[in-house]
Amino acid sequence: MSGGGTGGHIYPAVAIADELRSRFPDAEFLFVGASDKMEMQKVPQAGYRIIGLWIAGIQRKLTFQNAMFPLKLISSLWKSRSIINNFRPDVVIGTGGFASGPLLQAAVSAGIPTLIQEQNSYPGITNKLLGRKANRICVAYPNLERFFPASKIILTGNPVRQDLMELDGKRTEGREFFNLDPNRKVLLVLGGSLGARRINQLVASQRTFFAANGLQIIWQCGKLYFDDYQTFASDDVRVMPFIEKMDLAYAAADIVISRAGASSVSELCLVGKPVIFIPSPNVAEDHQAKNARAITDAGGAIMLRESELDTQFTVTFSALIADQDKMNQLRINITKLAMPDATRRIADEVEKLIKP
Repeated sequence: MSGGGTGGHIYPAVAIADELRSRFPDAEFLFVGASDKMEMQKVPQAGYRIIGLWIAGIQRKLTFQNAMFPLKLISSLWKSRSIINNFRPDVVIGTGGFASGPLLQAAVSAGIPTLIQEQNSYPGITNKLLGRKANRICVAYPNLERFFPASKIILTGNPVRQDLMELDGKRTEGREFFNLDPNRKVLLVLGGSLGARRINQLVASQRTFFAANGLQIIWQCGKLYFDDYQTFASDDVRVMPFIEKMDLAYAAADIVISRAGASSVSELCLVGKPVIFIPSPNVAEDHQAKNARAITDAGGAIMLRESELDTQFTVTFSALIADQDKMNQLRINITKLAMPDATRRIADEVEKLIKP
């Protein structure tokens, strides 16, 4: 299995592996990631072995790293072929990220069945290239035929962590875990696993506003920004680079501010929280806005562009937090969009590949 760089690629891969392990307890699993990315820590924490490749993405400007890319690619292809030859997998699964490219290419060359799982409404470059040769392509959004061969596409939804399906009864536990007042509302702020600069700036500038609305805050600022924002921690604000116990964070929350990465959107549909999406503008084809729009068009969330935050955020947020009926309706509508059986359906497709 390969997928990494961000939690949006790592956690779907882990969820699929967990489901397959429950079906095949004696199976052997091996993850392959980028040697300097977060999967090298997160995958072993989930109980799986991982091997790192010397691979990285291409920057949008002329850099030394770009000049090194051909050498890194050749190195990763050679190492991937060695991994395939030594491990001899029955199937290879990719969930996106640059490390999945060399591994799945090596698998295709060796005649091993491959499956890719695309989380977004607009695929990344690695999956678009791999889709031409993969046996199955499991997607979370309809109408991706312009990117992938229609005969290979299976609409499954995005895998989510099993613990997020079992939030009932965890609200008190979540409040206690984060040391929060059980009688006050909680705002959960999610900027993605690496963090979101503009969301962090927003939260820092609006602390007085949030306090005036009686809110406590669980703030995932991201590891890239933790040194800058940890000083904002207080009795009412929990600041952390990464949230390990996401089930407890969701259970504790009354309202969420979040980026609109595919995994976050899928999780929020499942846990059914009122959410304001602030999509990243720095992604291919504005796909985070498209992810969010799929929810807002169904009445399941509110979306604000970064360019709208200075003029519209406080008005929008104040109106929402004061309208319990509106918050309840958002909960109902977003829950209708959940695909809780996505992991099972993807595992079904994997079984078809290894048991033709």
